Amino acid sequence: MTRPTPALGKKPQRGPSGWAGAFTGFYPAKAEDLAGLDPITRFLYAARSVILVISAQAAIIAGLLSITDRRFEPVPFVLVLLGYLVLHAISNLSNDYFGYRRGHDTEDSPRRRYTLHPVASGLFTMRFLAVGLLVLGLAALGIAVYFIALRGWPAVGFAAVGALLLYAYDAAPRALKELGLGEVAAFVVWGPLMIGGGYYVITGKLSGDAFLASVPYGLGVASILIGKHIDQRAFDTSQDQRTLPVLLGEGRARRLNQATVLGMYLFVVVGIAFGALSPLSLVVLGAAPRAVHALRVMDQPAPAEPPTGYIGWPLWYHRVCLVHNRAFGWLFILGLLLGAFFPSMRIG
Repeated sequence: MTRPTPALGKKPQRGPSGWAGAFTGFYPAKAEDLAGLDPITRFLYAARSVILVISAQAAIIAGLLSITDRRFEPVPFVLVLLGYLVLHAISNLSNDYFGYRRGHDTEDSPRRRYTLHPVASGLFTMRFLAVGLLVLGLAALGIAVYFIALRGWPAVGFAAVGALLLYAYDAAPRALKELGLGEVAAFVVWGPLMIGGGYYVITGKLSGDAFLASVPYGLGVASILIGKHIDQRAFDTSQDQRTLPVLLGEGRARRLNQATVLGMYLFVVVGIAFGALSPLSLVVLGAAPRAVHALRVMDQPAPAEPPTGYIGWPLWYHRVCLVHNRAFGWLFILGLLLGAFFPSMRIG
């Protein structure tokens, strides 16, 4: 049976417009769509830059929390933002590098169907990908050294935990995503580690409020990964990759993801009640229609075939969670920005 050809959306362009498109559009599924483009555009698409927005949002959230507490420092914030984008790109490229080396990214894999694979597509060689990972790794190491020199031993701890989770997620001999722990790791990384830890390296102070405020966004990122692993459950089962949806089964995994989406809003309320967030953070309710849509989609099995014009198949639950989290994240940021202007409105 012939696989359905994925809808590709707009064809990538050259130069700055192509760079912006790599962060805002979906991915082309054919290598020839990128072959004639400049190296930066090709590399940004290979790194799946459209998903890097979640790391940018985490950095901005940490920065706004520091502004609210009148502890903001611009240079550390800029380096946090750049560092998070670099680390996320490393994670995406590492996932492809090790997935291809271990034979998981086969032609019929979901990874090869919803977008091009930087190596399997012929766009890059394994050597080029390894060199790219090395360059990004050196950049991340330089930023880590700066923060260790600036903030001392706590920064060592945050850097060590981040490096360990980055390695353990897909590079370790028995990766976290194969043990049903990848989804938990996503919550920890994009919640407490990036936001709570980011607050620390920006300000030089640990904050329980920052860690509590990180929970809603961390849950949102976890929902994206749970959705993706539900979409890939049949293939992951065949590859002995025991993701959380593989362990739970599809029905219970969909229920878990519904609870995760609802938990995002619940912990906004908890954060407000404990004074970690301003009541103005309730602006996130503007994303509620997308949350309701996501809950309804997850209430039913995925269709056997993609709807006409659907981009990103076979990802189904992943996409609806990504769209919701993107809206939630920007509204969460708006609420924090308003809270920074009116800090006296926080409870407690």
